[in-house]
Amino acid sequence: QVQLGESGGGLVQAGGSLRLSCAATARTFSSFAMAWFRQAPGKEREFVAVIHWSGGTTYADSVKGRFTISRDNDKNTVYLQMNSLKPEDTAVYYCAARPLIGTMTEANYSYWGQGTQVTVSS
Repeated sequence: QVQLGESGGGLVQAGGSLRLSCAATARTFSSFAMAWFRQAPGKEREFVAVIHWSGGTTYADSVKGRFTISRDNDKNTVYLQMNSLKPEDTAVYYCAARPLIGTMTEANYSYWGQGTQVTVSS
């Protein structure tokens, strides 16, 4: 069983930065792919980024070049550095986990955190 807990959300002005963290309780954290999804009000949850067990990464086109996903296997934590934030980045951000290789499809993830709110003001 894997439990995930996000932190680091908040209110920021457009153009600003935030770093989200997701701490995992998993003895084999390094063997999991870790992903970030987000859900804006009135919209479906969408893929943001994933880091595979190998360290390889994939990003949604909407965040490419602005967001960076990384992991610290010693701390069982995955991060999402968000720069040049835009009002359209406003959403609840969720951390998710699945074994080894990540995908962009939320149905493929077995483990989810409770989410953290990110609000970007214009």
